[in-house]
Amino acid sequence: MKVFHFHFGKDGGAEKFFVHLARGLGRRGVEQTSVIRPDRLWRKDIEPYSKIIESNFRNLSPDRLLLPMKVRYLAEREKPDALFSWATRASRLMPNYKGCIKISRLGDYPTNLSYFKNTDVLVCNTPGIGEHVRNIGWTRGVEVISNFTTTDRVAPVDRASLDTPEGVPVVMSMGRFVPRKQFALLTAAVAKLPGVYLWLAGDGEEMENVRKVAADLGVTDRVRFLGWQKDTRPFVAASDIFVMPSSHEPLGNVILEAWAQHKPVVSSRSEGPLWFMRDGENGLLVDIGDTDGFSRAIERLINDSVLREKVAAGGNQTLMQQFSEEAVCNAYIELFKRKP
Repeated sequence: MKVFHFHFGKDGGAEKFFVHLARGLGRRGVEQTSVIRPDRLWRKDIEPYSKIIESNFRNLSPDRLLLPMKVRYLAEREKPDALFSWATRASRLMPNYKGCIKISRLGDYPTNLSYFKNTDVLVCNTPGIGEHVRNIGWTRGVEVISNFTTTDRVAPVDRASLDTPEGVPVVMSMGRFVPRKQFALLTAAVAKLPGVYLWLAGDGEEMENVRKVAADLGVTDRVRFLGWQKDTRPFVAASDIFVMPSSHEPLGNVILEAWAQHKPVVSSRSEGPLWFMRDGENGLLVDIGDTDGFSRAIERLINDSVLREKVAAGGNQTLMQQFSEEAVCNAYIELFKRKP
């Protein structure tokens, strides 16, 4: 089986899943070619499983004209079983080629369907996104296939390396520092809990604002900015509670990663978590934007070891049953076999 991927993302949860899927498909014998941006940090992670073509595919660049012709030529020559674009920008590269199924994967809610004019099937990673594209006029195929993450437990990082005492409660979150991730709100929530430390992994435009919030609230000494980490698992493993406070989160890959390390999770009631989380069973849910609510949920888990263990175990069980590599890779392989 042969698949061409078109992926112009940078570094984040969607890119982590792309790496996971490329590896998973490669381990199942799928021959892959991937068109990606130059100089991606994760390029070496997919090289053993995929041929690589690098391009920025920017407007006003030669590749904006030449790359579509190259992709069409390669498809006609190599006759893949599937052409697979990731999100809206990459879907512009999808050729009008009739020889195989053409798939666009969506990890968020699109506002414009014109990107997908040559797409046969939209793969949505939550039912809500699938319902949304139908509501805004999509009449072709829709499949819901979610993400998976690696489930191996890893050794925790040494807390001393992050100037964090042993024995103190550590809350962790991670992602791109953009307003919707609500890291400033989480910082304010932790500020209300004396003695609790906060680790934030990631980078982005909102970093300085979050630093300012920590300084203004007098908790700089309890907040650690970890920067972009290629492997966040040792940091999650060393924390006590994982929190995802996003105002908008179509799925929430980071929750799956926390569950893989058997950590209890507090999440906002954003779109993705409302699909697969059950309050009090596999995590705690808090209203979007409720700073005090996040403080109370974190404090509740700190003070109740039985609840901590219950929701951590429930989360790991959900991960293994609903978001396994085997189930997700098999669903994609069956889709690749489908005729347009």
